[in-house]
Formats: sequence, C-alpha cells, structure tokens
Amino acid sequence: MNKVALVTNATKYAGVGAVDALFGAGYTLMCHDDAFANEQRRGIFERRYPGAFTSTDKSAGALVDDTVRRCGRIDLFVSNDVFPLRYLEIGEGGASDMREAAEALLIRPFHLLGKVASHMKEQRKGHVVLITSAASERPQAGFSIYGSVRAAASALARAAACELAPHGIIVNAIAPNYLESDLYYPPDLWGTDKAAGELKKAIPLGRLGKPKELGALIVFLASGDADFVTGEVINFTGGWPLQ
Repeated sequence: MNKVALVTNATKYAGVGAVDALFGAGYTLMCHDDAFANEQRRGIFERRYPGAFTSTDKSAGALVDDTVRRCGRIDLFVSNDVFPLRYLEIGEGGASDMREAAEALLIRPFHLLGKVASHMKEQRKGHVVLITSAASERPQAGFSIYGSVRAAASALARAAACELAPHGIIVNAIAPNYLESDLYYPPDLWGTDKAAGELKKAIPLGRLGKPKELGALIVFLASGDADFVTGEVINFTGGWPLQ
C-alpha cells in the first residue's frame, strides 16, 4: 500500500518540487492549494499527477479529516507555507502586518500540525517536514516581519520534534534561501548574465537551488532511513551565508 502525503500550497514555493518527488516515489497525494478553486488549474494539476487528490479547504480539521477519509491515513505532512516578501521598515508597518504574516507562516501551520499529530499519534508513527526559510540567518533591513516569523516557524519544528518523538513522529524543517520559485526567485528574473554574476557572489555554489533537489531531500527525510534525525532545521541554501 502506498504511503500518503499531505502537502500544502502545492503549486507554490517548495510545493512543486515536493509534489514531483513524492509522486515519483509512489506516494498517494492530498494536495491543498487556493489555486484549485480555479477548475482549469485544478484540472491541469490532476492530469499532471493522476490519482492525486486536491483540496481548497482552509479549515485544518476538515482538511486532515478529508485526507484520512479519502486516503486512509497520513504518513507524511509537508507544511509548505508561503507569504509575499514585503519590504516594510520598522515603524512603517502595523500590528496587522505582523498578524497577517504570522497567520500564514506560523498560526495556520501550528493548527494543521496539531491536527495531523493527533492522527499520527494513533498510528504511533509519521513524518512531518515544515518548509520555513533561512532568511533569519542573516537579517536584512526592511524584512523584520518576514524573518522573525520564519524563525518562529523553525523554532516550532524543533519544539514539536521534542514533544512528538515519544509517539514515533519525526519532525524536521527545511529552510531554503535562493530556491528557484515563481514566488521568491523566478528563474526568468535570475537567468540573466547579470543575475548569474550576483548569485556567484552571494552563494558559494553560484546558482539557485532546484525544486527537484529540495523534493529529494523531503523524500529522504520521510523515508525512514534516517529517523534518528529529528528536530533539525536544515538549511537549503547552496552554502549561503557561510562565506
């Protein structure tokens, strides 16, 4: 019987790499994305991944219950959380800006993780991978909201790993930066000679990370072959910011 993976924001950020890799590894997929409200986009996705289930449900409880009802269980939860990167200096933004980012990058993932964990505790096993960000590794002016909330999400992964380990649930986070994605680093924008030069200065590997590379890392973390690794926040950054 195939393993079952629940992936959020399946068409954004790390979603494409995750879904491609998990589909290739034989997982049964439940994929959540707001884009699936558009029937044409949902149809394109379902034709690309035959047998995958799709959902636009924003309720954490309903999404988890629907996954279990349709797929039987959840073996892997990939919390791929997205929010626009906005330049906003301290003093310009209000509390509502922080709340909006926190809702998308911390509160909703926390709520979903709780629902998934309740299900996995009954199974006495499961894997969770939170996709956060390495942005907080080198804070930048104007991005205090984004960086601080992403750091909190990585801290959530560590805390959850400690709490859920006795139940056989393995929790890790992957923290990308310079990941090729339409949301943050679109390949068209970064494919010029000038951009390539900037990347070589910023990143020891000299290029953007590939979605398939991140997807392969998710598959490995969920494989069961390295389950002594839990509570880690793994930078996916091509060596940034070590130089």
